[in-house]
Amino acid sequence: MGFLEGLLWLTLNVYHEARSESKIGQLAVAHVTINRATIKQQSLEQVINAPYQFSWTFQKRTYVPAEPEAFFDCMHSAFFAMVTEDFTGGATFYHREDILPDWSNDMTFVAQYGSHKFYRD
Repeated sequence: MGFLEGLLWLTLNVYHEARSESKIGQLAVAHVTINRATIKQQSLEQVINAPYQFSWTFQKRTYVPAEPEAFFDCMHSAFFAMVTEDFTGGATFYHREDILPDWSNDMTFVAQYGSHKFYRD
């Protein structure tokens, strides 16, 4: 997968998962996605579309962004994450702060950025 295709998939993931977050929250979500791809030695598209990994991929009818300005803001965050060092401490999972998934008990809490809590194995 080329850089631009990876950028598109990462942008879509940030858009659907964190478009209402601050820049740091968007970057953190992007870094989690990149971290997973790196660890699994898979493309961003493969990681994002893996079954039940990111809710938008199986809950949305369309991937087409409805908010162009937010999409381009998320693209900036995705690009920045692709060319900068990870600041999340190697986080590979996150969830909204108002949800407590069972898997979080088996993970190491790393930090909270915006309304998401971040974890690593």
